[in-house]
Amino acid sequence: MSNSSTDDSGPLLGPADIRELAGALGVRPTKQRGQNFVIDANTVRRIVRTADVRPDDVVVEIGPGLGSLTLGLLEAADRVIAVEIDEVLAAALPSTVAARLPGRADRFALVHSDAMHVTELPGPEPTALVANLPYNVAVPVLLHMLATFPSIDRTLVMVQSEVADRLAARPGNKVYGVPSVKANWYAEVKRAGAIGRNVFWPAPNVDSGLVSLVRRDKPVDTSATRAEVFGVVDAAFAQRRKTLRAALAGWAGSAAAAEAALVAAGISPQARGEALTVEEFARIAEMREAGK
Repeated sequence: MSNSSTDDSGPLLGPADIRELAGALGVRPTKQRGQNFVIDANTVRRIVRTADVRPDDVVVEIGPGLGSLTLGLLEAADRVIAVEIDEVLAAALPSTVAARLPGRADRFALVHSDAMHVTELPGPEPTALVANLPYNVAVPVLLHMLATFPSIDRTLVMVQSEVADRLAARPGNKVYGVPSVKANWYAEVKRAGAIGRNVFWPAPNVDSGLVSLVRRDKPVDTSATRAEVFGVVDAAFAQRRKTLRAALAGWAGSAAAAEAALVAAGISPQARGEALTVEEFARIAEMREAGK
């Protein structure tokens, strides 16, 4: 069921509020930035609930847009830091927060920036990341935030359904690839629900999915660095149809060197990247020297 009146929404934004705000700001959602605004308060509440936002959480939100999700997060968390690249939206958001949740306005901070370039955030360290990510930048933004802010323990992102499948895929699945392995380096990843098209304005022509990422208690046990492991992952999937012996030839220096590293890591040179776990990629990275 969709909320069509502000009465049902409480301080949250309903469809009429969203259109009114957008009209006042002269905002037309752009495809270039993948902007689709959530207009359904029930969906916002569901996202906050699924994200397991707690009263002591410091939540970072990427791409808050007109503030639909921001308000829901601010009701539940200790504080919210929103990162917005769009100048007009960034300028308007603090007043929307002040008007709708005046008692919580001092718990809100806005960073006007491209999330891909954010390396520090104001206030206490973030403990959670919750965002409706534009599909064209979803994976790089997610991986950048997880790498840059190790204090982020729980993440819930809403992304294009296909991207959600890719992030949550397991070895052997046909959509398992670079995003799946890299996300798994940081966290336990799983699909956390589907989101219909009618809760957005404008309605996208693709379905969306929720992905939950809970940071691993212990990082992957390896002597290789993250950059070294990710180098193997990138090489393994650059030519998906090739065996690892062939795909890793450039990375190792030759096919024979790749074979030696794979054998030393206990992995068949005839295997393909889509069959391997992140731990197995880490073992290969450790054995690079064995191939020389």
